[in-house]
Amino acid sequence: MSSAEPTEAEPTEAGATEQTGPAVRESGGVGEPAAPAPSPLPGLAESARRLADATTTSIALVADALARIEATQPTLNAFRHLRAEAALAEAAEADRRLAAGERLPLLGVPVAVKDDTDVAGLPTHFGCDGERPPAGSDSEAVRRLRAAGAVVVGKTNSCELGQWPFTEGTAFGATRNPWNTAHTPGGSSGGSAAAVAAGLVPAALGSDGAGSVRIPAAWTHLVGIKPQRGRISVHPHSDSFQGLTVNGPLARTVADAALLLDAVAGAHPEDFHRPPAVRAADAARRDPGRLRIALAWRPPLTLTGAGPDPEVRRAVTALADTLARLGHHVEEARPRYGLIGLAFVPRATAGIAEFAARHPEPALLDPRTRSALRTGTRLGGRVVRAARAREVRQHRRIGALFDTSGFDVLLTPTTAAPPPRIGRFDDLSAWRTDVAMAAACPYAWPWNVLGWPGVNVPAGFTRSGLPVGAQLLGPSRSEERLIALAAQLEDDRRWFEHRPPV
Repeated sequence: MSSAEPTEAEPTEAGATEQTGPAVRESGGVGEPAAPAPSPLPGLAESARRLADATTTSIALVADALARIEATQPTLNAFRHLRAEAALAEAAEADRRLAAGERLPLLGVPVAVKDDTDVAGLPTHFGCDGERPPAGSDSEAVRRLRAAGAVVVGKTNSCELGQWPFTEGTAFGATRNPWNTAHTPGGSSGGSAAAVAAGLVPAALGSDGAGSVRIPAAWTHLVGIKPQRGRISVHPHSDSFQGLTVNGPLARTVADAALLLDAVAGAHPEDFHRPPAVRAADAARRDPGRLRIALAWRPPLTLTGAGPDPEVRRAVTALADTLARLGHHVEEARPRYGLIGLAFVPRATAGIAEFAARHPEPALLDPRTRSALRTGTRLGGRVVRAARAREVRQHRRIGALFDTSGFDVLLTPTTAAPPPRIGRFDDLSAWRTDVAMAAACPYAWPWNVLGWPGVNVPAGFTRSGLPVGAQLLGPSRSEERLIALAAQLEDDRRWFEHRPPV
């Protein structure tokens, strides 16, 4: 599959954009021409190649990333913390190692991580207000990033404890979508998605407990991989959010997302889940073969009656047509989700309660977080254990789509709606927020209950220029098949040629 670095291009017809928000700061008086946009930042694989070929330096790439972050922080607000001085020092050391002939997969390449991930010397606020002490050591994922040679430039914004599909909060303000800054980039990995989509960094890590990588990837025109539970360690947590949450990459191309996945994959000695290794980068160069693909429009029961917005349905239908043209058998089907929500809610709220209980100043938490804390406390213990015990039966029931019906991949919209406007969820009660979330994002969370992998791929744009996505979902440990299929789609649809106007 092609991994050539794209050049900047305007979206065609369905991708034509309308920039309505204050995407860039004005440089002068009314009517003054805008300054020319900087050249696109190279992607992850291309950055690594240029460094290895000595056609650029780590200091140049890191300094460029830091300058882009600083310039867009007043408008996009993608980052909670920067490591400017430390990152430049690490870049200088990477340049010395490169000059001495050392080669590592990401040696000298700038990346970002979400602010639920420990980076030594920085606090882990996880979207919360208040003071936190700096982390004493790196999380296992960051340790592996550093071992691959990457330079972590900073930590990206997340909504409070990763609960919502928007990245807004009193602690840091609103993170905005680079395609249209009046809209959210999604959540909870919205800072990572905004940073990658805007070209501030080549790729970033997020985390996904109910779609929190796939949803912002869909709403910012990115590839986002939710890997198999345990593929990327969540240590120092042993089983984050009762097994719902995994770490995953966000990037503009499948090859870049796969490269980042390979760099950070692997278990910590204390991890519960240890799936066998995959070779994601190899899969991104592999023909997927002819696959049987189930297309499902009906989401799991959410009591909202939500179905896809007509523009989402149009975009995902076009993507399904592409898959059929590429030789795959595509057929509408209905996964047997059952009452999987009864297993999700206790695990999700118990996870929120566990994180919220560690906050040194609970009064600073959002009232909706405090409501979830109370619910999670009530549903903890025996109820959570019963919910987790149902997972084996859920594997069998939903897995029948693959094991009995013979499908290889499930295709669904990633979200039912395009990205909402900033402030859409302001001043809602906990219940009304949950209902609004379920209506906008009913498709992603069941795969967190199952612990199985999924990949968001860009599906196109609404007529007003807002990105939407589709998710490729598979059975246990099927990342390589999903990545190969995503790469084949990317070769055909070339979504990486479209960049936001910021």
